[in-house]
Amino acid sequence: MNNLRIMEVLLAPHVSEKATILADTRKQFVFRVRMDANKLEIKQAVEKLFNVQVNSVSTVISKGKSKNFGRMRGRRSGWKKAYVGLKEGFDIKFASE
Repeated sequence: MNNLRIMEVLLAPHVSEKATILADTRKQFVFRVRMDANKLEIKQAVEKLFNVQVNSVSTVISKGKSKNFGRMRGRRSGWKKAYVGLKEGFDIKFASE
């Protein structure tokens, strides 16, 4: 894999109530990723950026919602998120303590 491509796969961590519960209980972290990223690229990107070992990767595509802007109808763009499970003994800390 191209190192530049691997660095562009992860866009941001997805922070929500569900993501926080998963991180605390199952050591599973949620990331917003590129639409054309596959599971192998996501796994390599997380392992390289955070120095951890990945156990599993699941992906979900969230479809964009239809919205009204006055008389105009619009549509938000869809996005892809990845649920990344880590092996025992590994953890990711996003906030510095």
